[in-house]
Amino acid sequence: MGKVRREPRGSGRGISAVYVVAGGIILALIVAFAVFAILDSRSGGGEIAGVRSYDVGPGNHTQGEVDYEQTPPAGGVHSPIWQNCGFYAQPVREEHAVHSLEHGAVWITYRPGLPQEQVERLRELAQSQTYILVSPYPDLPAPVVASAWGKQLRLDSAGDPRLEQFIRAYRQGPQTPEPGAACTGGVGEPS
Repeated sequence: MGKVRREPRGSGRGISAVYVVAGGIILALIVAFAVFAILDSRSGGGEIAGVRSYDVGPGNHTQGEVDYEQTPPAGGVHSPIWQNCGFYAQPVREEHAVHSLEHGAVWITYRPGLPQEQVERLRELAQSQTYILVSPYPDLPAPVVASAWGKQLRLDSAGDPRLEQFIRAYRQGPQTPEPGAACTGGVGEPS
């Protein structure tokens, strides 16, 4: 009768299987964490305190002036031509800016007279990213207001961390009616 050959104890077969299973579990956890981190950064990390949502209706075009319900407007009827994204030292026409919102831009407005270092911070934001429109806005209800299609956030300062959270959540965000549509080739010369 043939003898059954037994592996000597400690040969490593059982140990290597444990390493394979443990490695697979660790890899799955790393992938899950990476997916969560990407989704969390896209959403801005959850709800952003102070964001107001508005039903702005369809984005129909008009050649005329529009009397918007929000100051500044957060969407609605607008010009058929969008405002080129970037930084502006002078106010821009609301109807053009709203069309940029429809394309996924975040429009950051600031009160004339905002301290220069804060204005420069806003300029840097507009120059370092696409789909950001910055302009002064007379009679603004807060020193800085960030608007996206149907969303708005009033801020006391350009340094408020919620501004960057708002940009991450809503620039080309899920609320955008025409994501990826141009934010150049319209009207205006950013400075």
